[in-house]
Amino acid sequence: MPSPAPPNDLPPLARLLEIMARLRNPETGCPWDLEQTFATIAPYTVEEAYEVADAIERGDLADLKEELGDLLLQVVFHSRIAEEQGAFGFEDVARAINDKMIRRHPHVFGDASFASGEEQTAAWEAMKAQERAGKGRDQSLLDDVPRGLPALTRAVKLTKRAARVGFDWPNTAFVLEKLREEIAEMEAEIEARDHDALRGELGDVLFVIANLARKLDIEPEDALRSSNAKFVRRFRFIEQALAERGRTPDQSDLEEMDALWDAAKAAERS
Repeated sequence: MPSPAPPNDLPPLARLLEIMARLRNPETGCPWDLEQTFATIAPYTVEEAYEVADAIERGDLADLKEELGDLLLQVVFHSRIAEEQGAFGFEDVARAINDKMIRRHPHVFGDASFASGEEQTAAWEAMKAQERAGKGRDQSLLDDVPRGLPALTRAVKLTKRAARVGFDWPNTAFVLEKLREEIAEMEAEIEARDHDALRGELGDVLFVIANLARKLDIEPEDALRSSNAKFVRRFRFIEQALAERGRTPDQSDLEEMDALWDAAKAAERS
C-alpha cells in the first residue's frame, strides 16, 4: 500500500532527503531506484550537469531552477547510497565542501591577502596541490584530472597542469606550428588508409587544438557548443528556405544548399 509523501511543512532539503530515503527503502521503495549504484547513476549526473549548462546558455532561468533541482537530486542520490554502505551521508558531503571553501579562501575567512587575481590563483593551486599530497594516493601530477570529463576539457586540464611545471609552449605561434605538423601527419594517414593510425592522428590534432584553446584562454567546449548552435541555426534557415520552395533538403542538392548557407551567413551579418 502506498505511503503518504513527506509533509510539505518540512524544510525543502530535509523533505528531499526523506523522499530519497523512501525511494531507497528495501521494502516499500521504488524498484528502479533500489537497483541503482554509483556507477549506474554517474551518467545521469553528468547529463544533468550538461542540462544545467544548456539552460544557462539559453538564458532560461525557469528551466535553470528545474535543472539545478535535478542536479541536486543526483548529489542526494549518491549520498544516500553511500550512507547505506556506512561510508558517508549528505551532511558529511555538505560539511566537507564547507570546510574546503573556508580553507581555500583565507583572504575572506582569514588574515591572508593577495595583490592580484593571479597571485590568488597561484595560492589556490598550491592549496590544491597540498590537498592532493595529503591524500597520499597520487603518483603523478596528472593523476587526479578526472577521466570522466569531456575529452576536450580534460585535454585542457592536462596541459594546464603540465604547464605549471614549465612543460608548455612559450606562445601560440609554437602551438600553431605543431597543429600544422599534426594535420600533415593526419593527411598522410588519410592517404595510407590506415584507420587505426588515422584515429590516433585525428586525436593528436584535437589535442593540439585543445592546447591552443588554453593558450588563447578560450574554453573549447563552449566554442564548440557555439559552433554547433550556429550550424543548427543555419541549417534550419536552409530547411525553411527550401520549404518555401515546396521542397525538403533531400530533394535539393549541395550547390543549392551551399548557396542557402551563404544566404544564412549574410542574413546573420545584416
